[in-house]
Amino acid sequence: MMERAASNSNSPQNAQPVLEVDHLRVQFSSDSGVTTAVVDESFVIRPGETLALVGESGSGKSVTSLSVMRLVEHGGGKIVNGSIKLRCRDGRVVDLTNASRSELQKLRGSEVAMIFQEPMTSLNPVFTVGAQIAESLTLHRGMSEAEALKEAVHLLELVRIPDAARVALRFPHQLSGGMRQRVMIAIALACKPQLLIADEPTTALDVTVQAQILALIAQLQKEIGMAVLFITHDMGVVAQIADRVAVMRYGEIVESGTASEIFTHPKHPYTQALLSAVPRLGSLKEVDHPCFFRLIDPDNGQVIEPRSDHLHKPGDVILEVNDIVKTFPVRTDFWGNPTYVVRACDHVSFKLRAGETLSIVGESGCGKSTTGRAVLRLLDVDSGDILFKDKSLVHMTRRDLQVERRNLQMIFQDPYASLDPRQTVGYSIAEPLMIHNVCSKSEMWDRVAQLLKRVGLSPDMANRYPHEFSGGQRQRICIARALSLRPKVIIADECVAALDVSIRAQVVNLMMELQEEMGLSYIFISHDMGVVERISHRVAVMYLGQIVEMGPRRAVLSNPLHPYTQKLLSAVPIADPAERNLLKLLNLSDLPSPVRRVGDDPVIDPLVEVEPGHFVARHQVGQMPGA
Repeated sequence: MMERAASNSNSPQNAQPVLEVDHLRVQFSSDSGVTTAVVDESFVIRPGETLALVGESGSGKSVTSLSVMRLVEHGGGKIVNGSIKLRCRDGRVVDLTNASRSELQKLRGSEVAMIFQEPMTSLNPVFTVGAQIAESLTLHRGMSEAEALKEAVHLLELVRIPDAARVALRFPHQLSGGMRQRVMIAIALACKPQLLIADEPTTALDVTVQAQILALIAQLQKEIGMAVLFITHDMGVVAQIADRVAVMRYGEIVESGTASEIFTHPKHPYTQALLSAVPRLGSLKEVDHPCFFRLIDPDNGQVIEPRSDHLHKPGDVILEVNDIVKTFPVRTDFWGNPTYVVRACDHVSFKLRAGETLSIVGESGCGKSTTGRAVLRLLDVDSGDILFKDKSLVHMTRRDLQVERRNLQMIFQDPYASLDPRQTVGYSIAEPLMIHNVCSKSEMWDRVAQLLKRVGLSPDMANRYPHEFSGGQRQRICIARALSLRPKVIIADECVAALDVSIRAQVVNLMMELQEEMGLSYIFISHDMGVVERISHRVAVMYLGQIVEMGPRRAVLSNPLHPYTQKLLSAVPIADPAERNLLKLLNLSDLPSPVRRVGDDPVIDPLVEVEPGHFVARHQVGQMPGA
């Protein structure tokens, strides 16, 4: 357990604030009028303290962070009222709202630094990561180029990047998402700022990488004594790192207090609604079946009861995946023959029953999405077979496969990218009906209206375009499109990963309601273990293209037997400030490279049944696969 109080023992509550925001008001002007993104916001952050600013998309969190950095003007925003006072190392207090451009340039990086949500778009693709870290050091600390590059390597070591000297010579595209985010942290910490702003720094990361980065920020904060403004909508993360919490809604702070007060005694209905939608891993230890979220209305605090307590029991086997292998060449010889490949699926086998949800979990690169796409034949497999109702999808003709795809549909991770921005959402939902010619034109539009209504949207929204909807609404549209042909199996590939916590809970409840009504089977691909516990009948854990543990959800999550499953579950942030486990997560090992030389095939260890329906790879008593 990590005691944050100890890290703040040298920072009494009466210390002078590092940052003081007073009655901040930010507006954006457009052809359609003026929008107030931040209404009347006030808060302070003291040395060594972490303030978590939480709320859903559109609440004003990121606008607040950009205002503190005075970057909001670059996005068309304007600070129309209030002050943002920063206390510098030399004791000066600077009102950032009135600071000149040259003064801001001196303060950014040296006194206040920011970690952005997407490191790939924040890093310069044409410079090595070492050069980008060194730039800040030469600008603010007056180092020579050689000294700055040497210090850059030291900073990369500080953020736990192995072989830092070699990584410093690489370009951003040559690094994984977790490594790029660590580089961003190294840049932000290069000049040991008084204030660090972290804007959703772990949202798109795997649970183990997220745990490492959170532990790293906490450890470095303790060493340097800086203040942190942490912006997120993940309440599990908040519980792990925050000293104080401010909850934002519609541009206003509706509730603030210590992390313990907010989590144990939330007073505002919106805070209660946010916490009710947080999936708490382990809350269903005594339950075998999936369970609906019990949500709270954010306006009146009333509990929204689900339609039922649990789903019907799964039926007969409807889909069989038998020993499929899928590789991708990453290096070829002079003749174009692959010499190195990524073994994305390595002899993967499982069965899916009617009305069942099988969740496939694991880190990025483990082969989850490849497995889902292979089942739909969006990717051709190297070997193995996929049977739907005893018919081989691998050996089907293209015409037969198109007919069979009426029964197999997919919901993609990014709903905006998977909808045509030039077509109305009604047309996108109707398009599968037109392709398969399953009904007349009048019936088609009636069915579109019914589908929109079924997923909680108004039928008159059919004439709108994707950009006119929120992320949660777009995901509901994608669900409606997947349901249009009344399929038997839906593959949901990280379909709730990018959604706000309450919208995510609503979409999961909707998926379970549709499963109960229509007898749908789901392959639910995710790295969010809390959601997996809610929606799953069974869980399969993938590691380097192999399934290393599979069984009933309760057995796998409550009694994980494979070392990788144990590692994955230990990294899940616990949504309780009393149970902080970040320090012990600092040394989680990184996922090995899935790239192997052709002919150097890994040993495929068979799954052994250790209890009814619970299978574990035999190597769990010895060496992990991929070595």
